[in-house]
Amino acid sequence: MPHGEEVGRTVQQADGVPAVDLSRPSAARVYDYFLGGAHNFEVDRQLAEQIAAMTPHLPATMRAGRDFLRRAVRVLLDAGIDQFLDIGSGIPTVGNVHEVAQATDPAARVVYVDIDPVAVAHSRELLAGNDRATVLHADLRDPERILAGARSGGLLDLDRPVGILLAGVVHFVPDADRPAEVLATLRAAAAPGSFLVISHSTFEDQPQEMLDAQRLSARTDTEITLRSRAEITGFFGDWTVLEPGVVHMPLWRPDSPSDVDDRPERFGAFGGVARHDHTPG
Repeated sequence: MPHGEEVGRTVQQADGVPAVDLSRPSAARVYDYFLGGAHNFEVDRQLAEQIAAMTPHLPATMRAGRDFLRRAVRVLLDAGIDQFLDIGSGIPTVGNVHEVAQATDPAARVVYVDIDPVAVAHSRELLAGNDRATVLHADLRDPERILAGARSGGLLDLDRPVGILLAGVVHFVPDADRPAEVLATLRAAAAPGSFLVISHSTFEDQPQEMLDAQRLSARTDTEITLRSRAEITGFFGDWTVLEPGVVHMPLWRPDSPSDVDDRPERFGAFGGVARHDHTPG
């Protein structure tokens, strides 16, 4: 059971993070369960098992998302990026962004952001003693608050290039909350030379059972909105999308051709990376 004392239908966190409501499953904790983590409750496991019964390869989908993120972070490191804003970072799992980044560049700085209080509490525990990584409790739908927190924390200098990571989170923002405007606000705050990484669930090329399983997300407090490749590409605005474009996640710069099977679309999500090029003149 996650850190904290279970009381009725809530878990009271010991470090000032708001109490956790156990009446509904959490998308972050369901994700943690699929990745083999221990930071989930019975309500999360029940929903996860329902989803897994409909889509047996879903745990592999979750891992494919983490693999895409790690590959993208390494590409950004190779491009000279040494600071990262990871929004929707979730509950800590093996291969976190700061682990990947600091293994290559010990001076790399990472600010994690998540809306889930359990994710934030466990991130704080994980990052204790690491003065180059921290976590903010905030909602992607409030980008100004995220940017203000990232600036005030002193770890990120948004006047320098930054890697903005949105792995598996934008699909939790419904159209009514204007995700394109949210992304535009984040892009506008980034210096030239910055990068934007997005992975996002899609309905394209998906069998009906996958679409049905995605609809079970309505039982969590963060329902998924499936979008097309064109819609997802639009979130990059006028930034330069790197090759091979916005593609099914395993197709984005795989470490080896053997890492891509004959059905990369089965993972149900597109991934892409874009660069904020310097304005001519």
